[in-house]
Amino acid sequence: MRSQYNYPSYAGRLHDLTTLPAPTQGKQYCYPVSSIIAFTTVAQKMVFSGSLVVTMEKDFLKQLDCMNVNKALLDSSIAYGRQVGNHILAWAAQDGYLQRNSMMAYIVTKEAGRYQPTPPNYIDAIETNWKTLRLFVLDSAAQFRPPPPTKYDTTNGSAFYKEAYQVYEVVKNPKQGDSATAWYWDDNPNTSVTNGHVTFFQQKNSPPGHWIFIACSVAEKEKFNPMKTASLISTTAIAIADGFISCWEAKYMYNYIRPETFINNYIDKDWLPLIQTPSFPEYPSAHSVASASASTILTKMVGENYAFTDSNEVPFGCPTRNFKSFYDAADQASISRFYGGIHFINAIKKGKVEGRSVGNFIFSKLK
Repeated sequence: MRSQYNYPSYAGRLHDLTTLPAPTQGKQYCYPVSSIIAFTTVAQKMVFSGSLVVTMEKDFLKQLDCMNVNKALLDSSIAYGRQVGNHILAWAAQDGYLQRNSMMAYIVTKEAGRYQPTPPNYIDAIETNWKTLRLFVLDSAAQFRPPPPTKYDTTNGSAFYKEAYQVYEVVKNPKQGDSATAWYWDDNPNTSVTNGHVTFFQQKNSPPGHWIFIACSVAEKEKFNPMKTASLISTTAIAIADGFISCWEAKYMYNYIRPETFINNYIDKDWLPLIQTPSFPEYPSAHSVASASASTILTKMVGENYAFTDSNEVPFGCPTRNFKSFYDAADQASISRFYGGIHFINAIKKGKVEGRSVGNFIFSKLK
């Protein structure tokens, strides 16, 4: 079914998504209302704060009541939105998300160069089986797998040792602005904080959340109509989702050591990264993959040299940042992981290549 704006359905273009329910002939619908109800129907099942989505939906319907919208029109619109939302939920239930934790977890070994749990909590590697999730568009999780990382070598002067020493130096002697950039793009949704005998987590936006915020702010600034807005945000989200599945396939394929582990063992036992090391293998950089895939979609759908201001981090105490383009922002997000001390430079370079490849492929399939 095509809309009045001639945007084709994702049915048949996203893996296993079948034709969505069609409106009943002869009934009248307010499709913007239906779309919001479809969204809230899905969102309340997908997010931890589902009760807030329920409240948002109730407030929205109260506003419509105050506008004296025709009851028959409103009822049919709500029912249709609910039907579409439930169709999407049934499709999502088959994506492997619920099954992933029943699979084998990551096993720590003493093999040289492999990932080891990192400070401060040394928790188990997370989302070992994210690579098994159903893809949205990519043909396989390994479709754009990067080449192997730099060969592990503890010899002073080896290529690997030099990469590790670069990370050590950039954190120990940062240039002006490097540390602020690392914190700006930290995007750690669960930063562990220990106070005495108590450990708790501080929440921030995640890398996907940061880029979806950027997409939303652009749509709002440019006053895109609802269909163009939905197209921009959904395509960006699909690219990020497939980018992460692709990245996680490579991460656990290579099981590469983190800079913190190597530097503490072979360079400086007291060295700490600026930002907290994530609890999963190093190569490639996930933020680089996600940022490159998202920026590729946004560039193709909005513009090559679209300048914008990002205010995503204002609630977390950082000022706004101005960027010359989406690629400019993605490049900064990528290098921030180097400045933060959690990635080797090679993981960033190869992650950007992987992310661009994912974004270009998805755009070519969904445009």
